[in-house]
Amino acid sequence: MASGRKGRIVSISGNMAVVEVDGVVVQNEVAYILHGDEHLKSEVIRVKGIRAELQVYESTSGICVGEEVEFTDELLSVELGPGLLGQVFDGLQNPLPHIAEKHGFFLKRGIYLEALPKDWEWDFTPQVQRGDNVRAGDRLGSVPEKMFNHAILVPFNLAGSFEVVYIAERGTYSFKKPIARLMDAGGREHEVYMKQVWPVKAPIRAYAERLKPTEPLITKMRIIDSLFPVARGGTYCIPGPFGAGKTVLQQLTSRHAEADIVIIAACGERAGEVVETLKTFPELTDPRTGKPLSDRTVIICNTSSMPVAARESSVYTAVTIAEYYRQMGLNVLLLADSTSRWAQAMREMSGRLEEIPGEEAFPAYLESRIASFYERAGLVRLNDGTTGSLTIGGTVSPAGGNFEEPVTQATLKVVGAFHGLSRERSDARRYPAIDPLISWSKYRSFIRGDQKDDGHKILDRSNEVSQMMKVVGEEGISLSDYVDYLKGEFFDFAYLQQNAFDPVDEATSEERQSYLFNIAHNIMTSEFEFEDKADALHWFQVLRQRFRTWNSEEWKEAGFDRLEADILSILADKRKKEQHA
Repeated sequence: MASGRKGRIVSISGNMAVVEVDGVVVQNEVAYILHGDEHLKSEVIRVKGIRAELQVYESTSGICVGEEVEFTDELLSVELGPGLLGQVFDGLQNPLPHIAEKHGFFLKRGIYLEALPKDWEWDFTPQVQRGDNVRAGDRLGSVPEKMFNHAILVPFNLAGSFEVVYIAERGTYSFKKPIARLMDAGGREHEVYMKQVWPVKAPIRAYAERLKPTEPLITKMRIIDSLFPVARGGTYCIPGPFGAGKTVLQQLTSRHAEADIVIIAACGERAGEVVETLKTFPELTDPRTGKPLSDRTVIICNTSSMPVAARESSVYTAVTIAEYYRQMGLNVLLLADSTSRWAQAMREMSGRLEEIPGEEAFPAYLESRIASFYERAGLVRLNDGTTGSLTIGGTVSPAGGNFEEPVTQATLKVVGAFHGLSRERSDARRYPAIDPLISWSKYRSFIRGDQKDDGHKILDRSNEVSQMMKVVGEEGISLSDYVDYLKGEFFDFAYLQQNAFDPVDEATSEERQSYLFNIAHNIMTSEFEFEDKADALHWFQVLRQRFRTWNSEEWKEAGFDRLEADILSILADKRKKEQHA
């Protein structure tokens, strides 16, 4: 909505325009550059006297000095309401499939569609009565959406307590019709619709209390859940070189993690990876519900070929939608891929603003921006006593796999878990390529602490022996050292690695992980006597193959007892052989 205030462009450089303004403008205010029949969306990022500097969310090709700019008095915002699930948006919340239907497959600049069209109708069921008192974030009613009831909430921008003076009866309503009227302490009435608008850079805080994340979020990736867990409502990052499997790991996590809603933010990813995501998700079956996986997913798509300024908006659009579903008491998982390209967009805009650069030309405020994004995760207690959580996981793509670069280091300062991918493990086809020697987590796992510590020690010791073998060869180390090496290899191969193409092994429940870890722990901490290194190698090869075959279809229905019996029989045979010798 135009405010009547105008301005004219005095200079333009890439996606940044400097405008002389007739009147007062506000930081983060939305403005439109009027170029012929096109209205190009932009945002005020700095104000200096009568001049405002705008980042333009479109290509600025053909834009000239002197062209008119119209200000709106509105902040960059998203529409929140039923109908978001299953949709694909760009960074400005344009529904991409709808644009393709109306305007072709090549997006024309200056075209902006409603994310939630006003004529959409929903079956509303009230949950409050006339005379009830409500606050921001409280439930007024619900509508059925995909696989759950979507809560219609009191708008988040209403402060204080309100009396319900009107609530719609059960029936079908569009977004154009108010479903409630609330009266504040001053006697003013506020109409409430099933759709509300919220600025993307302002966190939603319509809850009673923020809690400490303690309960693990089960991803069903064994190396994550057992050794480097993620808390429900916590944060984690997945840095790694190009091609190490960051996107694949995120996609499998989005499918199997025990989260109600998944938000995927492709902030600057390569177009090929995004296309694969868009083609794959509608065809995948959600293992929790048996319905299409897309029914509980929202994808924010902003590829590296799109305007650089829109990468920033895609991150904030995604986290705002995620906070909205958290306010309904749901467990939400937000996956951002990749935050490095978001940081690169910040670096480019900082350069155009001629700001003093920090390390590697990134802006000096890089750390604070990254921190402000991750701190929007959390576990909260809502006004009605229920809890909701938002877990944020972001990938980082450091050039050359160098984890010392600024984006990775800034991220490590604020996240609760670090899942570092290594080129060496990726090239060795060890999936997931998370390096257990460099990764860490501040959160508590469902695996006992002493058992987890033993696992780390075995892996460290195995790596030490492996490095020795590279220098002196296998014949240069003792038999006991070689056994330590084989124990670490067994734990890595049989437990930490998973087959993403196997219908059984691609995901492991908490119960099964605990059971398998106990068996693996018993093997790793047992003392064995072998005749020679060949005997030790043969025994561990047989053992780990028996351990892994439980993940095949043949063993799928066998249950835990058969695996345990098989493993124990191998151990018993070995002990008999030792006693006989």
